[in-house]
Amino acid sequence: MTNFNLINSLSGLLILTSLLVIEAKTLRRSAILYGVQSLVLVLIFLALAVMMQAEQLYLWAASAFVTKALLVPYILTRAEKNMEGHPASDTRPWPALALAAFSVIVSFLIIDRLQLKIAVEFKPALAVSIAHFFFGQLCILTQKNMLKQVLGFCLMENGSHLTLALLAHNAPELVEIGIATDAIFGVIIMVILLVQINRSLHTLDVTDLKSLKG
Repeated sequence: MTNFNLINSLSGLLILTSLLVIEAKTLRRSAILYGVQSLVLVLIFLALAVMMQAEQLYLWAASAFVTKALLVPYILTRAEKNMEGHPASDTRPWPALALAAFSVIVSFLIIDRLQLKIAVEFKPALAVSIAHFFFGQLCILTQKNMLKQVLGFCLMENGSHLTLALLAHNAPELVEIGIATDAIFGVIIMVILLVQINRSLHTLDVTDLKSLKG
């Protein structure tokens, strides 16, 4: 298997893990699956670093491993233990799968029409990175648990990281480390806000918050 095929194949695993994150019945399982997806993303960074001889990506991979694969799942699972009201995922799998499949098709059509000489061999991986924006929105729109919706943001961010790694792998080290660590700060801020909401309203179910309108 060539390096190009390896990277594109690993990117395909991101689709599978995203669907599992969205459809998992508990936040803990979703967080663990997100950590697994982040490990796959780290492997893509390492493969790109070897193939492109981009030493900067080694730092990017290291920071992504610490923040995405370890800290984000830990923070979310720890937060869930200290909060009340965690509705399980009750989305029907088939509509979500249909929307996900549609997102992938649209993403591949978009990439196929673009002339990207810098990453012509990475078009499947780029299509996956774009699809992750749709997956993240799908998670945010279909899940009732606001902590689960935070994972939707994380899925979108993984997609942006993959895009940047494929198209801007020679970016300066400080830029790459900053990109790789922004997720952890975003998650921390959102979790702090959700802790305050939970303390005041004793729920994380977005349907319960609709009664606050007006």
